[in-house]
Amino acid sequence: MAQSSISLSWDEYFMGIAIFTSLRSKDPSSKVGAVIVNDENHIVGTGYNGFIAGVDEANFSWEREGDWINTKYPYVVHAEANAILSSTTNDLRNCRIYATLFPCNECAKQIAQKKIKEVIYLSDKYRGQDFHQASELIFTSSGAKVRHLEMPSMQDLLKKFEGYIP
Repeated sequence: MAQSSISLSWDEYFMGIAIFTSLRSKDPSSKVGAVIVNDENHIVGTGYNGFIAGVDEANFSWEREGDWINTKYPYVVHAEANAILSSTTNDLRNCRIYATLFPCNECAKQIAQKKIKEVIYLSDKYRGQDFHQASELIFTSSGAKVRHLEMPSMQDLLKKFEGYIP
């Protein structure tokens, strides 16, 4: 059987990996993934949102509402922060970060601090909220380029694999 030629852009490839990475998250309401790529298109870090590594997760809740101390918010490490913390290099200058969700201001600070040059995101569901505006200001002030990525539909993406998938 003749196989069609598969052609994924680097953006589609790395965002696809970020999407698959997000599936590792146990968060029932928000699965986020991130991939850091150097200027040679090599992955140097991946992360997803989850509780602090090595802790007994039974001690924490995934709740979004209630007393702050009893919600997930004080304990979850975001995907972008996990990607930075798990990166194979400390020098992330000139890297790009692919994130399935536009980074919050806390992650934006870390991205800017590590001098990551470009942020490519998939979803922007919190646009207009204060922390989102703070992230935009951080990225503008640090010189980081920010770009929304339009991904092909899953159906269109799978068509690229016709002849490869049994």
